[in-house]
Amino acid sequence: MSPILKGVIASQITGHLNNNSYESIATVTVGSGGAASVTFTSIPSTYKHLQIRTLYLNTSAQSNIRMTYNSDTAANYSWHELDGYGQPSPEASGTANASFMSIILGATGTTNQAVGITDILEYANTNIYKTCKTLTGADTNGGINYILFRSGNWRSTSAITRIDLTASAGNFGQYSSIALYGIKG
Repeated sequence: MSPILKGVIASQITGHLNNNSYESIATVTVGSGGAASVTFTSIPSTYKHLQIRTLYLNTSAQSNIRMTYNSDTAANYSWHELDGYGQPSPEASGTANASFMSIILGATGTTNQAVGITDILEYANTNIYKTCKTLTGADTNGGINYILFRSGNWRSTSAITRIDLTASAGNFGQYSSIALYGIKG
């Protein structure tokens, strides 16, 4: 049997798939004039994990989205990355940072965009440090296009009840969209 036919048959199977694992908690679409930051507060502790889905339009060249939890801006965040464009090297890391860098965009304007999915694992567990991972990519309309995998941690055992996302340069451009989902365990 061909792989295509197997896929068609498998797509017709019902009963064992759980399509209700993700629940929308909040979505922000940035309006005219942009926004310096996006904040999610009063995050319920009823999920196993969180996921942030981002469409990032930037108003300034070379910008990261920096993420902090519970308003903690002390040097409690670490990260490392592997990128798909290899400049200057395909890997990098940072320790003792004041935030976690989740998405990077290397150009300006609404024709240049980055998308990303960030998973925050066991965000409500008060016995562990919090770990997150981001898969992101960008199309800079003729500039550097890339795919990037980042992971990191927040060295705190506090449950995450607030997430702040801030552009490291410029603003979130108009029509940027950031959605927070809860993942059932």
